[in-house]
Amino acid sequence: MDNAYHQVAPMVSAPRGRTKVEHFVPEEGVGVCTKEIDFVVDNGSIDYVNFCGGCEGNLKAIAAMIEGMNVDFVLDRFSGITCGSKSTSCMDQFCHALQAYKAKQQS
Repeated sequence: MDNAYHQVAPMVSAPRGRTKVEHFVPEEGVGVCTKEIDFVVDNGSIDYVNFCGGCEGNLKAIAAMIEGMNVDFVLDRFSGITCGSKSTSCMDQFCHALQAYKAKQQS
């Protein structure tokens, strides 16, 4: 199954005034708790990220920490992080979303 990555118009829960909210759904069967990730990249930096599902407190803290960081820095730091015995994690799936976003921007 291909990753369900697509750009959508801002949703009600999206930050006010942001017009290019990216939407990412982790591939079915990867075993992460996050079901959807919405994010905004502005001038190469993460401007906003919201995880739907998962360890709410941890993911809110991570989102607050990475907002304002350069996309490449986040990819270098967080790609490949696993959760328990899983081969991926919610943050690793966000890195997959960022990689797909970057590929889309280069095409």
